[in-house]
Amino acid sequence: MKRREFLETSAAAMFGAILSTYANANGVVAKKRIAMVGTGVRGMNFWGVAVLERFGEHVDFVGLCDINPGRVEYAKQVMKVSCPTFTDFDKMMAAVKPEIVLVMTTDSEHDKQIVRALEMGADVITEKPMTTDEVKCRSILAAEKKTGRKVHVAFNYRFSPYFTRLKQLLSENRIGKVTSVDFNWFLNVYHGASYFRRWHGLKAKGGSLWVHKATHHFDLMNWWLDSDPVQVTAYGALEHYGKNGKVRGASCRSCDHKSSCKFFWDITKDAGAMKLYVDHEKHDGYIRDGCVFSPAIDIYDKMSAQVIYANGVTLNYSLTTYSPYEGHRLTFNGFDGKIDTWQGIPYQRGTFDKIDQAARHALEMEQGNEAADGFEEIILHKNFEPNPESIRVPRYRGGHGGGDIRMHRKMFQNEPATEPFRHSAGTRDGAMSILIGIAARKSIDEKRTVRIEELTDIKPMAKRPVA
Repeated sequence: MKRREFLETSAAAMFGAILSTYANANGVVAKKRIAMVGTGVRGMNFWGVAVLERFGEHVDFVGLCDINPGRVEYAKQVMKVSCPTFTDFDKMMAAVKPEIVLVMTTDSEHDKQIVRALEMGADVITEKPMTTDEVKCRSILAAEKKTGRKVHVAFNYRFSPYFTRLKQLLSENRIGKVTSVDFNWFLNVYHGASYFRRWHGLKAKGGSLWVHKATHHFDLMNWWLDSDPVQVTAYGALEHYGKNGKVRGASCRSCDHKSSCKFFWDITKDAGAMKLYVDHEKHDGYIRDGCVFSPAIDIYDKMSAQVIYANGVTLNYSLTTYSPYEGHRLTFNGFDGKIDTWQGIPYQRGTFDKIDQAARHALEMEQGNEAADGFEEIILHKNFEPNPESIRVPRYRGGHGGGDIRMHRKMFQNEPATEPFRHSAGTRDGAMSILIGIAARKSIDEKRTVRIEELTDIKPMAKRPVA
């Protein structure tokens, strides 16, 4: 094995060992002591119920924390755990002394809990995005360095078989030197609108969709290209949602226009959302079925950016939040050919694929469906060759394309023990993904190109260093 390969696989194995179970001196497997802060639907279901159902023999939840006392008690019931609950994070940490803290709060609060968890002796698994601005990012990087503890950023998309196959093809240099990438992501009018009725519609909470959503896409691009971004030039506007609506209300359920508004969402038909959110509004005032036309909304609903990488690749990226269908188109252009691929485009193969767009996101989030269903197609076309190659990858509709279960296996069982494609992500990966979005925001606000080195002291590298 070459030295670089050894370092990469060894680093991945060591990081996995931090998160997986271990045996004591008598050979008895000890469960990892885990605490969670932020018991919204993502924390409660994906990091609570799903982890316990799959890896209950490896983990022991010793504490749950949320600013909303009603919500945290409800999450405890749903997760079926007996651990104490808290509304004060420091008190939880001092009382239960977890080995790992799951940070699942609003994006703008991630830095506070990550830093305190590290300072109080725990490792961290945080949902993406790692945080929302460059100042908070610097504080996380400094705390990890100072304490010697570790932060894992949960980039589940990396683990999907489809995205991994793309990584493999690029690693094999199948189209020669990559020079540019075109990446267009479409959120449909159901899933896309949901960001504007939640706390994500406020820059102060989610950093805008440049950070909350696009961090997924930018991390994939950094990982695929194995290079760091150098500069960002971006454009964006709020033209559809927010103040642009002709009618509005305080919430969907109380609105006078529910019979005529195409964006009306009846939360009363979702028993789980009613019990988790509506029943506990009195504690913190959070309205889960907010109006997508609220004048308080200040994030962008159309976005495009050009990102220049240290290895010379140009990325042309766009995000649309009100498409009739959900999916993406992706093209890698190289000296020797190109790779074309897509997901979710209903008519791509010449026949119309009937997809319930209203239910599509819920299906993607579903954790129980782990079986392959058909295939995804990747088209690789070499220069001077008349016929392209069709590469078929098993399709997983649930669990973020099959990435969720594979990420959890790595975290809680350390399987596989080595990672030739370096799926696991640390703070440098988390930083480089959000810094593109943060730079894009700054580029729009200041009408200029923003260099990544302006934001932190991380030096962009043409070839990413070993984690």
